[in-house]
Amino acid sequence: MSGGEGITVDVILPMEKAGSERVRRAAVARKLGISPSRIKDVRLVKESIDSRQKKILFQLRLLVGVDSPLPPERLPSRDYPSVRPGSPVALIVGFGPAGMFAALRCLELGMKPVVLERGKDVSSRRFDLAPILRRGTVMEDSNYCFGEGGAGTFSDGKLFTRATKRGPVREVYEIFVAHGAPREILTDAHPHIGSNLLPNVVKAIRESILRAGGEIHFNARVEHLLRSADGRRIRGVACADGREFAADSVLLATGHSARDVYRMMLAEGLALEQKSFAVGVRIEHPQAFVDARQYHLNPEQRRPEQLPAARYSVTTTIQDRGVHSFCMCPGGYVVNASSEAERTCVNGMSYSDREGKNANSAMIVTVTPEDYRPYHVEGTPDVLDGVAFQRALEHAAWEAGKGKVPVQLFGDFCENRVSTALGEVTPSICGEWTFANLREVLPTFIGDSLVEGIRASERKIHGFSRPDAVLSGVEARTSSPVRIVRNETLESSSLTGLYPCGEGAGYAGGITSAAMDGLKTAEEIAKKYMNFS
Repeated sequence: MSGGEGITVDVILPMEKAGSERVRRAAVARKLGISPSRIKDVRLVKESIDSRQKKILFQLRLLVGVDSPLPPERLPSRDYPSVRPGSPVALIVGFGPAGMFAALRCLELGMKPVVLERGKDVSSRRFDLAPILRRGTVMEDSNYCFGEGGAGTFSDGKLFTRATKRGPVREVYEIFVAHGAPREILTDAHPHIGSNLLPNVVKAIRESILRAGGEIHFNARVEHLLRSADGRRIRGVACADGREFAADSVLLATGHSARDVYRMMLAEGLALEQKSFAVGVRIEHPQAFVDARQYHLNPEQRRPEQLPAARYSVTTTIQDRGVHSFCMCPGGYVVNASSEAERTCVNGMSYSDREGKNANSAMIVTVTPEDYRPYHVEGTPDVLDGVAFQRALEHAAWEAGKGKVPVQLFGDFCENRVSTALGEVTPSICGEWTFANLREVLPTFIGDSLVEGIRASERKIHGFSRPDAVLSGVEARTSSPVRIVRNETLESSSLTGLYPCGEGAGYAGGITSAAMDGLKTAEEIAKKYMNFS
């Protein structure tokens, strides 16, 4: 019945028994209709929690060895093939998930990755967060968005993606585990690494690249492209400090906050296009409240130790416009993730244990080019209207909070008035905050949509619209407002040898999808320059 690799069996077990090896084996035997003695090995593949009913169930996907044990599980090695003399160079601009995974794939395919990162290494980068947390002062090339590891490094490290059919999700997770991420990300239905663990994982990936002969240059902000004599091919890039790097292929993985890159692409004559995205606020509830609602607990009842801090997802449509939660952080914190002076933009994060007192998520409203066209800045191309819209909201938030994160209770948000006191929810915000009127920061259609959308969420989570839920703003960087056009081989439609990649180029949304796009784009470069197929 069982081949050498085992067979996959799905079983559903009650919470209190799901962790028992004996119970799992018995359930598998019943499912297969065989004697438990024939089951020699059981390995967890995926675990999810079904808490829709009062009786909480664990849904387990198990790999089973029948009549013989399973072969040892193997993870990718941290030792990549050494770069050979004369290997083609792949120049990678940006060292977030797309850039990191592209560099690793280049090594596997016999190319030498040379990475240019505008920010600092992850250890130095941590010190540059202090000014924004203490005074709201942004270090513009080293902050929550820029630097080694990209925006995800200090922002929870959520890996869950709906793009499971579009790329090697499992491979991405395995590479993270090989570099020190918790093994549980291989089996959790909604995996995350945690802001406390991610920096060391990022360092380990850097070490793998350097050990194999790749190069990584920090404080290397790219300012323009080098071209062939006829202007049709890329020949490298030039940095702000005067350094130039030559290569026949450049993978551009600069992240959705590198707004100067969009301006540079336009100046270079590349095709860009507008795209829809979403903006809104962060909303905080007590984690105990979310646990009670999601796990059907009594108000004073503690969450069972078998259960993680509860998460939620809410979505609705208000007058043909989507309103939904995004980047939900159980037991998390809100951070000031601004990357420009005199602008405030918030994000969420949590540590690996998710033991913070509050749950937070973005509550966001879909916006289209029609919505942000009124924010057009005279003298700039229309394609940058979405960027202008983001910047206008972030500046309004900065003014409302005088550099601190502006905060408002939901009840006061509904009444369009500044809050004067907290209720039972105390903000879990890293850095300084102050009361302000977020309705004056956001356009009316967004504010009204948030009120209706949060109230509509009551249908799924009773009490979600409680008046003392804490809002903070603005959340404007959910995804790129611009797409850098590329063709079917992932190459720029305007410049041979340039490969726009990842979230900043408009082709990913989160760590895992950006990492997969990095892998895929590196493979396309290898097909062209290494006869890889």
